[in-house]
Amino acid sequence: MNKNFHNISRQISQWYLEHGRHDLPWRKKVTPYRIWISEVMLQQTQVKTVIPYFKNFIRKFPNQKKLSEASEDQILAAWSGLGFYRRARNIFATKEIIRETYGNKFPKEFNQILDMPGIGKSTAGAIMSLAYLKPQPILDGNVKRVIARLIKKDLSSLKETELWKLSKELVDEDDCFSYTQGIMDLGATVCTPSNPACLDCPLNTQCLSAFKVMQTKKSKAVNVKKILPMNLSLIQTKKAILLVKNETNSIWSNLWLPFESSLLKDYVKDYELTASQKIRHELTHRSLDLNLNVYLSSKESEIETNQQYRWIKKDRIREYGLPKPISQIINEL
Repeated sequence: MNKNFHNISRQISQWYLEHGRHDLPWRKKVTPYRIWISEVMLQQTQVKTVIPYFKNFIRKFPNQKKLSEASEDQILAAWSGLGFYRRARNIFATKEIIRETYGNKFPKEFNQILDMPGIGKSTAGAIMSLAYLKPQPILDGNVKRVIARLIKKDLSSLKETELWKLSKELVDEDDCFSYTQGIMDLGATVCTPSNPACLDCPLNTQCLSAFKVMQTKKSKAVNVKKILPMNLSLIQTKKAILLVKNETNSIWSNLWLPFESSLLKDYVKDYELTASQKIRHELTHRSLDLNLNVYLSSKESEIETNQQYRWIKKDRIREYGLPKPISQIINEL
C-alpha cells in the first residue's frame, strides 16, 4: 500500500471510532444478514429514510431462518413505501438461493455473495468487511467523492477501474470494519457534495482539495418528469377490498393494486360509486396521475379475468405488498 494512503486509512478508522454514527441500528448486533438487508435498503435511499424500515423489517424477520420462511408478498409488504421494489424482489430471490444452496447460512466468500441477485461489488465488499472482517474495497457515491477530492481530480474524469484501484489501496487491513464505516460516514456527514466541512475532516492536511471546494448555495433543480396517468377502480365491501397482483414487468411489479378501470367496465354498473380521487404521486423519474374511483359492493363477487385477484380482508391488508399511495388511500377508507 502507498505509505500515505496507509496513514489516511488509519486516520479514517480512528475518526470513525471517535465520531462515527455508532447509533445506526445495523451497526448494532452485526451479522451478515443484518448488514445485507441494510446495504440493500441503502441503495438509492437516504439513511434517515431507511432507519424505520430497517427496524420494522428486522422485527418481522429477525434472522436468516425467519426470512427463509417468508413469501414474496410478506417481504414486499414489509418493504411497502420504501420504493425501488426490485430490491425487495431481489431479497426474496437471494434468500431462496441461500436456503437451497447454503442451508440458510449466509455465504462467506466474496464471489458467492457477488453472485446473489441485487448485490454488486460495493455491497459484497461491505458485507465482507463489516460482517466477516475480511478487507474489501467499497465504492458508493460517498466513497467516490472522498477519493476524487483526496487526489484533487474531477470525479467525472476518473474511470470506474481507477476508482476501484484507489479504493482498494485505501482499505485499512488492520481495522476494515472501522475504516469501511468511517469512509461512508465521512462522505455522508463531512465531505458532503456541497459546502464540505473541511475544518472537521481528519484528512484536511493530506487532502489536495481541502478548503478549496467551491462553496455553493443549494438551489432547487428543475426536474421535468414524464407524467404517467393511471385510472384505477377500487372495489370494497364492508370487510374486504378487491385487489389484483401486478404481474407485468412494469412499475409496481408484483405489488397488489386496484384494477385498471377499463378492465372492470363491465362490472362497475353493479357497484355503487362512493368516492373519486385524483392524486399526484412523485417517483424518482416520473410522476403518476392517479385517477381513482372507489366503489361499494354488497358481496365479494367473482371477476372473469386471467389476472390473479383476491378479496383481501381489511384487517389483513398489511400482510400484502402495496404501493405507498394505494396503502394511504386504503387506510383512509
